[in-house]
Amino acid sequence: MAALYLGLISGTSADGIDAALVRFEPRCEIVGALTHPYSESLRARVLALATSSATIALDDYGALDVAIGEAFAAAAHELLGRTFTAPADVAAIGSHGQTVRHRPTGEFPFTLQIGDPTVIAERTGITTIADFRRADVAAGGQGAPLLPALHAAVFASDKTRIVLNLGGIANITVLAPGRDVLGFDTGPANCLLDAWAHRHRGTARDEGGAWAKSGRVDRELLAAFSSDPYFAAPPPKSTGREHFNLDWLDARLRAGVAPEHVQATLLALSADTIADAIRATAPDAREVFACGGGVHNPALMEAIAERVAPATLASTAALGLDPDYVEAVGFAWLARARLANEPGNIPAVTGARGPRVLGAIYP
Repeated sequence: MAALYLGLISGTSADGIDAALVRFEPRCEIVGALTHPYSESLRARVLALATSSATIALDDYGALDVAIGEAFAAAAHELLGRTFTAPADVAAIGSHGQTVRHRPTGEFPFTLQIGDPTVIAERTGITTIADFRRADVAAGGQGAPLLPALHAAVFASDKTRIVLNLGGIANITVLAPGRDVLGFDTGPANCLLDAWAHRHRGTARDEGGAWAKSGRVDRELLAAFSSDPYFAAPPPKSTGREHFNLDWLDARLRAGVAPEHVQATLLALSADTIADAIRATAPDAREVFACGGGVHNPALMEAIAERVAPATLASTAALGLDPDYVEAVGFAWLARARLANEPGNIPAVTGARGPRVLGAIYP
């Protein structure tokens, strides 16, 4: 039987740990998958670090690193149990961890993911591979996005195709026959929508985009949001919650705009910037396949579909991969590449000086 790999990731929405047990031969196949929620207290501790002004005591940081590692190990155990899989049948766990800061530019560029991989390896008895991004950053790259390598391996076709990840942050992969693979973060997808909904409604998200649909787009506010220099910057580029957060939003709000209108405007910002990025890099694209939590927001999907037409928008389920677990599959795939000592980045995507083997091995 072909070797199994287990991918683990909590994305910028920090709403839980996505886990996927994957077989790559003879084709990429999800054997089992689940989302293991963070406890409310652990999620609150993670989100408290999301703003650029956040600080944390060193003791608290160390404890959080281990607590997240324990949660990731619990997610792996839950998935192994549900699929009746023995640890000995898993070649490796690929753990992305939880990003708490991403600063790929400046005098000392860095990216920081926590979730102690030694804890995961110890609790599961499975070799764990983690710290996938820093080798790319050390080579002058953004360290993100890393999923275009998987997208190119499993989604490429004879026509130009976009793979759109709708997590807290949106990113696109451009797959065009005869051309280099391209990919970059376009800006916010769900992170600002979720944060605004939590502030005003006490919910983790705007379910189905219903609240956004109850409001109307404020064009003056949308222009203020859209003027952020990140959107006009050329790729390679990447971003995260340390940039697009409530502090960012508060700095651009003006008095008198009803909360539901702000939500509608934030949804328009996500859809506009995604569509603008697709038009700028792949005007010939006629297919867009989406994955990530945003596929469950019909208001967001409808807004994107309107803006990318005549290209069609569907989820990656149409290509055979559950849209909720494409990222987890990606880190299983990167674990496999690391064990084979193969590069995991695409320099044309991240801006690194060349291909690099990604990840550190924790036996």
